Amino acid sequence: MDDTPLSVLLAALVFLILLSAFFSGSETGLMTLNRYRLRHLADKKHAGALRVQRLLQRQDRLIGLILLGNNFVNILASILMTLIALRIYNDAGFIFAAGMVLTIVILLFAEVTPKTLAALHPERIAFPASFVYVPLLKLLYPLVWVVNVIANGLLKLMGVSPEDSTSQALTKEELRTVVIEAGAMIPERHRSMLLNLMDLENVTVEDIMVPRNEVTAIDINDGWDTISKTLTDSQYTRMPLYRENIDQVIGILHMRDVLPLLYRDELDHAALLDIARKPYFIPESTSLNRQLLNFQRERRRIGFAVDEYGDIQGLVTMEDLLEEIVGEFTSDPSAHTDDIQPQEDGTWLVDGSVSIRTLNSALHMSLTTDGPKTLNGLIIEELEMIPDTNTSLLMDNHPVDILQIRENMVKTVRIHPALHKTGTQNESEPAS
Repeated sequence: MDDTPLSVLLAALVFLILLSAFFSGSETGLMTLNRYRLRHLADKKHAGALRVQRLLQRQDRLIGLILLGNNFVNILASILMTLIALRIYNDAGFIFAAGMVLTIVILLFAEVTPKTLAALHPERIAFPASFVYVPLLKLLYPLVWVVNVIANGLLKLMGVSPEDSTSQALTKEELRTVVIEAGAMIPERHRSMLLNLMDLENVTVEDIMVPRNEVTAIDINDGWDTISKTLTDSQYTRMPLYRENIDQVIGILHMRDVLPLLYRDELDHAALLDIARKPYFIPESTSLNRQLLNFQRERRRIGFAVDEYGDIQGLVTMEDLLEEIVGEFTSDPSAHTDDIQPQEDGTWLVDGSVSIRTLNSALHMSLTTDGPKTLNGLIIEELEMIPDTNTSLLMDNHPVDILQIRENMVKTVRIHPALHKTGTQNESEPAS
């Protein structure tokens, strides 16, 4: 070694530092690869992705190989640096300074820089590196096996098994975060639909049903003029048929069955009873994702939501359910419905029967949906009484004025824009 030219020793040192940079950068690149993109590329038979996927099947072996090579290279570099220092200065005291210089060089050029580059562009580093690691793993497998046996033995003493691979399946919350952070890769409209789809299991039939008092239906006991007018004025393709009250539902009338009879002047009470289709009942607590499957399995598009006592609480349709995913069919989702009317002074006149979910969506409020499903129900629950007109309260930092009470229900309210929060008044606290 004493006869080796200094230039050769310096070239060897530079080569070892480059090798150290390769091992450090490739380790970071391989470990920070997006596993789902890797799987996608492997399914498309991408050669680099297939090689990397095989290497990552046993991460303990790959890490053992990388650290074995990296530490071996760094030790050789340290020895060479010592020889170079002695060759130049022939002073043992300079060895410490040379070691400090080598530490800084390795830190900057063989650790921080390559690892940062690999973290920013993992595929550019990992895929080419796999060309080296696949044959190198086969060549050094006996040595890597010994290292892994010892390391895995120490892990087992701590109760950790290297065979226990961590599940790479995304939870619902993680998938939600992925969709939200997808940015321009997924159009905003599609992103909204995906998020709504993931929320279906948290929304029940009760949340989207048309309340029973708002259901447009036909009483078979009504006079024929009343029934005929209801049929001809209806904007719906399906209408419930009942006797005396909605709890005594007979069936569902489809306008496709009604119109031919009406055109031939053959429609009467008996004909309505004959063409009415069997009603379909749904527990109001059924989640929307389950009900979507139930509608598909039962080949239905409309059903009656019933409570635990079997009483009909409302009506739900396939269109209502699909609108939870794709938004309103008939109008822009950002537009105000007839139940929410904007005023020139910046307030909104709101019907008390509007659902909390609709109100939250239209006015960007955050009212709770865990309790009552309508604004009327939420106000009565908060006040614990049926209020009088001109009563005011604060809900989600929005002043709310009760304008009209009808039949023990809050019929109309005025909602003001949100106040600047001062922390002096709680949400839903009655205002003076």
